Amino acid sequence: MITSSDISARVKEVQKRIAEAAVRSKRQPSEITILAVTKTQPVEVLRAAHEAGLRDFGENRVQEALEKIGALPTDIRWHLIGQLQTNKINKILHQFVLVHSVDSLQLAEALSARLGNGNQDILLEVNSSGEPSKAGVSPMEAIETAEKIERLPGLKMRGLMTVGPLTEDPGKQREAFKILKGLFDSARTKSWVPKNFSILSMGMSGDFETAIEEGSTLVRVGTAVFGPRA
Repeated sequence: MITSSDISARVKEVQKRIAEAAVRSKRQPSEITILAVTKTQPVEVLRAAHEAGLRDFGENRVQEALEKIGALPTDIRWHLIGQLQTNKINKILHQFVLVHSVDSLQLAEALSARLGNGNQDILLEVNSSGEPSKAGVSPMEAIETAEKIERLPGLKMRGLMTVGPLTEDPGKQREAFKILKGLFDSARTKSWVPKNFSILSMGMSGDFETAIEEGSTLVRVGTAVFGPRA
């Protein structure tokens, strides 16, 4: 059973690796947010992560997230990082500070239509690796889709997200991250992009250092903090 001291030590190690990657890319570690991926982790383990200083938690499944939100400290910022189905939209309203997985204009339209007078911060998911198994819009469609989404009522575009390629080849990982960073920089030159379009969510436990070197501002780490899933 993982202990609080295990979690604390792993958080410190992740912070150290982030700092080293930031230095290599001439950036400040404070520019990078750690998002703890809490899928399947029990509440007591998440409390240990909170005690270790983490405040941004990411859940894949809506129902699992809602159960944990009610049982954990209110200063946690909850992110939805898993695929969002249109039939679950009503359940997520006003529960998450950021929805990472808006992967199509159609999903964005459905989310906008159900917000009423509320707002929701989102990221556009881009399939920068080109892998058929990955969700997200293609890089060629990303800027045009982002502009259309930004004009939808209630949705606030905060940046872009990608899932790196399923490979241990750092060259292929780096190329996918370079593509997203290029799109991010291009989008920020557009007149329709809001000033707080500032989040580049890329990098997970196996590739976050490469992602940081290529400009990531938010890394999604599960195994590096909690260990392998049972």
